[in-house]
Amino acid sequence: MNIQPVRPKWKSQITDRQRFINQMHYKPIDRCFNMEFGYWKENYNLWPIFKNNGITNNAEADLFFNFDKFEIVSGVDWLNPPFEQKVIEIKGNKKNLQNSDGLLAEVPVDGHDTIPHFLQSPVKTPDDWKKIKQERLIINDARKLDVEELIKKHPPGRDYPLGIYCGSMIGKIRNMLTFEGLAYACFDYPDMVEDMVETSCQLLENVLDQVLGKIDFDFASGWEDICFKSGPIVSLDFFKNVVVPRYKRISSKLHQHNIDIWYTDCDGDVRPILPMLLESGITCLFPFEVNCCTHPGRLLDEYGKELRIMGGFDKMALGEGPQAIKKYMESLVSYVERGGYIPFCDHRCPPNIKQQDYLYYLDLKEKMFGISD
Repeated sequence: MNIQPVRPKWKSQITDRQRFINQMHYKPIDRCFNMEFGYWKENYNLWPIFKNNGITNNAEADLFFNFDKFEIVSGVDWLNPPFEQKVIEIKGNKKNLQNSDGLLAEVPVDGHDTIPHFLQSPVKTPDDWKKIKQERLIINDARKLDVEELIKKHPPGRDYPLGIYCGSMIGKIRNMLTFEGLAYACFDYPDMVEDMVETSCQLLENVLDQVLGKIDFDFASGWEDICFKSGPIVSLDFFKNVVVPRYKRISSKLHQHNIDIWYTDCDGDVRPILPMLLESGITCLFPFEVNCCTHPGRLLDEYGKELRIMGGFDKMALGEGPQAIKKYMESLVSYVERGGYIPFCDHRCPPNIKQQDYLYYLDLKEKMFGISD
């Protein structure tokens, strides 16, 4: 990818890899790890700095802003083959399409970023699930990774942190069943839902067994998105009895290969399930939505060095301009200095953020958390 950076890389005294490892383990660092989570699609059309330089996606933006390198290896841990993505019907400014999980979803014709309105799930009964499981969730050679090629791509002497993707135990199931469908299924078909979680766990174990011990990973990552502003969308008993045991199986494999940093991407208020996440071996929250939850410092104070957080810079403050940005940045200083915390926007940076305010934010972050002249 031939991207000419618009900003110099932050000054460094150690590699990005060593910096990330040290920061996540409360060890001395030369400066804060410098990363962001990305941007809404609209930003690439609205911000002149992106438009004028041909930057069209988050991977290009990471290179363009010269952030510290951060990569993740993943395997085929869900539907294979996925459902065909196709447009079913167009009505005015809306279109109904089938997505890769087989859901019928209503989305805007113009393609702007928004949460789809799901109309129908491919799984309504245990028979539906049984059919999909037999057709699309079998562990076979189609799920085999080219480990030798991955080793060539990410050699042992690399200078950047590398993670192994640990998927989802319940988030992808929520995607397939829909929010409402999962809520009903937990009561109507609890055995089916548990089998879905077990299947997800087995598929992920298949990926891990192929690469752990062959590639030296620095962390694990995951994705759940099972919380909203009022907490988790499944009961705490369900989470404890069905999800946690599968997390622990994954955690056991990671720990056998000295991977003790495992973050999961979960929006919303994660506080009700946080003790269970920590018990399960998930040690880090990402990207930590402030307004659905709380200031990241409150949980870092409460849980101490048991917890790490990546993200947690309030996007609302980012949208209020330099004064609010500076005030919020100052509230994070002690946590960056302590370790176990890497600040960046608490989700994809939305299009209401002005370009000049975002660049001010990047400059201020470097001034406060980079190497001073």
